[in-house]
Amino acid sequence: MSMSLDSHIEKVLWTQDQILDRVAQIASQITLDFKAAPDPPLFVGVANGAFLFLADLVKRVQFPLFVDLVRAQSYGPGTLSNGAPSISLDLKLDVKGKHVILVEDIVDTGCTLSCLIKHLEAKGVSSVSICAFLDKPTRRKVHIKLVGDGKFYKGFEVKIYSQTFYAHML
Repeated sequence: MSMSLDSHIEKVLWTQDQILDRVAQIASQITLDFKAAPDPPLFVGVANGAFLFLADLVKRVQFPLFVDLVRAQSYGPGTLSNGAPSISLDLKLDVKGKHVILVEDIVDTGCTLSCLIKHLEAKGVSSVSICAFLDKPTRRKVHIKLVGDGKFYKGFEVKIYSQTFYAHML
């Protein structure tokens, strides 16, 4: 007996077409925001979770760009953040004086993202923007402080109230 890969899914929140449309909208907004910039931003994906979103996003951005990866660990066993992230894979490219767009799959408590922003600040970036596939603002434990002229690009927002969650496109 064969079991379907998606047989455990109770409800599809967004179709593949809705996701790709939203990624294209974000890429268009980033292109508009940075096309005239003297130096294009550096896209930094937060490994491993953001790699597919990052790939879909940068394919649609309409200017030359560079991509790097960083890894920060904040999850112990299971799916609950331990609140104490650490950098386990650092950037290869020099980010000093550059605008960085930090691409994340899910922004939850904000602890990992805040850690990464501080890490980038210490490396001398001129600004940091966030591009998140999913944002869970009701789970935030820390305020996310962008750097310089940074912006927060969101794909979808998930609102969690006790055990029930509501999701919508932004």
